[in-house]
Amino acid sequence: MQKSIRSISSSGDKSSYGFSKKRFRFIGSAGFIISALLMTGCGQGYQEQGGWGQDAPELPVDVITQQTTSVQKEYAASIEGITNVEIRPQVSGYLTKIYVDEGVYVKAGQPLFKIEDRVYQEQLRNAQASLTSAEANLMTAKINLDRKKELVSSKVVTELQVQEAQALYNAAQGAVDQAKSAVESARININFSTIKAPVSGYIGRLNYRLGSLLSPTNVSAITVLSDISQVYAYFSMSENDFVDFQTRYSGNSLDEKLRSAPDVDLLISNGSKYELQGKIDAIDGQFNQTTGSITLRAKFNNPKMILRSGNTGKIVLAQIYENAVLLPVASTMTIQDKIFAFTVDNESKAVQVPIQIEGKAETNFIVTEGVKPGDKYIVTGFERLQTGTPIVEAKQNQE
Repeated sequence: MQKSIRSISSSGDKSSYGFSKKRFRFIGSAGFIISALLMTGCGQGYQEQGGWGQDAPELPVDVITQQTTSVQKEYAASIEGITNVEIRPQVSGYLTKIYVDEGVYVKAGQPLFKIEDRVYQEQLRNAQASLTSAEANLMTAKINLDRKKELVSSKVVTELQVQEAQALYNAAQGAVDQAKSAVESARININFSTIKAPVSGYIGRLNYRLGSLLSPTNVSAITVLSDISQVYAYFSMSENDFVDFQTRYSGNSLDEKLRSAPDVDLLISNGSKYELQGKIDAIDGQFNQTTGSITLRAKFNNPKMILRSGNTGKIVLAQIYENAVLLPVASTMTIQDKIFAFTVDNESKAVQVPIQIEGKAETNFIVTEGVKPGDKYIVTGFERLQTGTPIVEAKQNQE
């Protein structure tokens, strides 16, 4: 019985072992087939993604050009009338009359305000009385001097007495001159009590009303009078732009360079161009240490009085570049504040190069470093390229 059992167990082990070997051979064959299929699929996928066996991409290529162009640079500007005069009192007193309204146009010499002048009228009368008294004293001193000059020849008076009479006459003459000055000063104060327009222009906002006490020490002016027949536009230019400005125009002196500089345009606050061009006529004497910029002034005629003091706008200055190297902005890419372009070398491989620009002329960059005239560059489709990638140069459509 035991022998039979061992025989059966031995037979069972053999059968089981045989079945395992067959199963192993089956699994091994299936694994090989699946692996081959996976490798084939991966290879095809890699080719579809631009790997093994893919042809070089066909991309549009053009040539770097060089030509004369201009760049429009804009600078924020503040506008002031050619004359901006603060109207302030020169004598103290209460404001009794206002002859004009805010915003009206006045002519030079036209009365604007009236200050109470009764005090100054009294000062004038007092000065005139003092003048009358001084003139009387002068007449008395003159009579005394003349009489002593006649008596000195007959030895009635001495020469010393004549000299004393002469001194009294001189003092009386000085008193008369002083009294005349006091009279004139009182008249000036009376004239100052009527404040007149020093120039023609437009009245600004009135800071004081009837009854206000005016004084030369007031913090605020009564108003501001602006002559806007011509206006100044003040704008600031960076140090680099100013150096370019100086070297760009001919002339041995700054005045000669300003005369040779082109006229400038003015964009007013709504973005439209002012109808007349202006001329840069003055430059500040030094740079602002805080901003590192320098202020320039452009002068514009304003016959229609469109521009007013306090307006803002932009000065548009055209800069001409001779034989500039141009590269389309759309054919560049920016990475971490650096600008790159893709050129094509002699082996038709893409090369990523950094470029330096000086400005922008319409849709082109003005390039100073990185590419040169005659270099080939990839127009579009370079976003995923790497340096050394072969490409096929596509023909450009000729318009």
